[in-house]
Amino acid sequence: MRFTTLEQLAQLSETEGLTIGELMLKEQAAESGRPEHEVFRQMADYYGVMKEAVRRGLEEDTRSRSGLTGGDARRVMAHAESSDSNLGYVAERAMAYALAVSEVNASMGRIVATPTAGSCGIIPGVFVSSQERFGWSDETMTYGLFAAGAIGYVIANNSFISGAEGGCQAEVGSAIGMAAGALTELRGGSPWQALHAVGLALKNSLGLICDPVGGLVEIPCIVRNGFGAVTALAAADMALAGVRSVIPSDEVVQVMLEVGSAMPEKHRETAKGGLAQTPTGKRIMQQLYGKGERSAGAVKTVNSEGEAEA
Repeated sequence: MRFTTLEQLAQLSETEGLTIGELMLKEQAAESGRPEHEVFRQMADYYGVMKEAVRRGLEEDTRSRSGLTGGDARRVMAHAESSDSNLGYVAERAMAYALAVSEVNASMGRIVATPTAGSCGIIPGVFVSSQERFGWSDETMTYGLFAAGAIGYVIANNSFISGAEGGCQAEVGSAIGMAAGALTELRGGSPWQALHAVGLALKNSLGLICDPVGGLVEIPCIVRNGFGAVTALAAADMALAGVRSVIPSDEVVQVMLEVGSAMPEKHRETAKGGLAQTPTGKRIMQQLYGKGERSAGAVKTVNSEGEAEA
């Protein structure tokens, strides 16, 4: 790749008169030695998988094998359609779609890791809901995925994208930044506005620990995907409105590296701290992995109304 920083990415796009997505397609084709149409088709196929995961998450039973999660996407979608939403239908639908894909992942369904399985719901949530709203073609969305990929490439090579390395800020935070930057471009924003969206989004995720209950990418990961989709929408709107990330986005990425490196091990996907070590988290872990119950097949956390909780 001819870029290693977000600033270089925006500069190259501007100089060559290309969107970030168009530039990334050319870079990826050149690096792989494959024709652009093949690289594009593969990415388009990935988008098809994302849309199918959204559909499955809303229409099929996605109860996870542990029994801990499932069905929340449909609950949120029903609430969005009830006209009683605080967020409004657009944002709540993006949240429902993000939950849907994450629930499909937790039920061992097919998803695209963007950038990881634990954060797989955010980009589909933002992309599919935005496509429905604005009537964009699949071709447009595929270019958007290239833009998201370029942003993720820079983050991965300068900081973290996995919770095990840098906490949930790296996993969910990276996905939020990728979705925010790509959406800004899809809405007609300049490469520089897309960069500001990345910086704004990442700043809002700094310090977020990774504390999966029972070591499973379910609690709190699924709901964080839902919240992440809404944050990406907000960051894109801020950037399109002219709000700038005063701290340059590349410097925010470096801060994420600094914070993640300083984060104690117990808060980096080990299930040794955070929500995983609350009394309820410990009880769930005991149910999942305690003596004679290693099959993890029938654990369910319920609230006072007898419904599964996330």
